[in-house]
Amino acid sequence: MAKVKPEFRIMKNGYNRFAVDDAIDELVTEVETLESKQALYEKEIQDLVEQLSSIKNRYQVIVSELSVKEKAADDIARLALKEANIIIDSAQSNADSIVREALSTARIVLSDLSRISTDASVMKDEMHEQLASLIQAIDDFEIPKLPEVEWIKGFEFKK
Repeated sequence: MAKVKPEFRIMKNGYNRFAVDDAIDELVTEVETLESKQALYEKEIQDLVEQLSSIKNRYQVIVSELSVKEKAADDIARLALKEANIIIDSAQSNADSIVREALSTARIVLSDLSRISTDASVMKDEMHEQLASLIQAIDDFEIPKLPEVEWIKGFEFKK
């Protein structure tokens, strides 16, 4: 804002006193206005510096809290992974134990089935032999011939 330099009329003893006084009054008013604006701007700058300082402090607190929370989250994730691995190992161990027991039971059942099958085969062979022996005995059995009933009819019983 370029201010126009005041010009004064020259009079007998110098410049026009009233014009100079008016110019000085205007300049004084302008200086006072500028000083009040400067004070206002300095106050705003001070307020902004305080706000900036407050924001920086809050930022530092938030960064610090974030760091703590990130560390806690990492710790929790690490513990969760460790716990999951323990659970998986336990489940694997339990599954292996169950499979071993099932295989042992299956082995016993298959052994019993094999023994029963062998026993049944032996019994079958023995029964075949006994049946063959029985058939032979039946075939060899001779029924005696009965005398003719006709000749008995000829006899009468006397009393």
